[in-house]
Amino acid sequence: MLNPFPELLMYSSVGPLVLRVLLGLIFIDLGFLKFRSEKEAWLVSLETLGLRPADLFLPIYALLQIASGVLLLIGLLTQIAALILVILSGIELYIEWRAREILKRDVVFYLLIFIISLSLLLTGAGAYAIDIPL
Repeated sequence: MLNPFPELLMYSSVGPLVLRVLLGLIFIDLGFLKFRSEKEAWLVSLETLGLRPADLFLPIYALLQIASGVLLLIGLLTQIAALILVILSGIELYIEWRAREILKRDVVFYLLIFIISLSLLLTGAGAYAIDIPL
């Protein structure tokens, strides 16, 4: 079947750009929430999962999210940042699935950011990135 809008295909690198910027902003926000309003809930969830000391793991986890989000935002090392975020969003998806009462978000939210991260891992940075393949 023919593409109904073939002229739009010349903008195909804009799709990963939009996903990259959106996901970067989401993970920067999620990282900062772990330092502020969601800190206690995350400490409880990490203790419940047996990750001790949770006081050590939580800042590392939050900093990984913030750093990966910034890398996505500027388009630097996009596939590495996306791989890290695939792992982190998979962890959060598992936590939400196992202990829905601890966190406030829905499983669908974590599944969506997992799939977007996986998409960026497979497709790359898109337009306006530092690591555009030559």
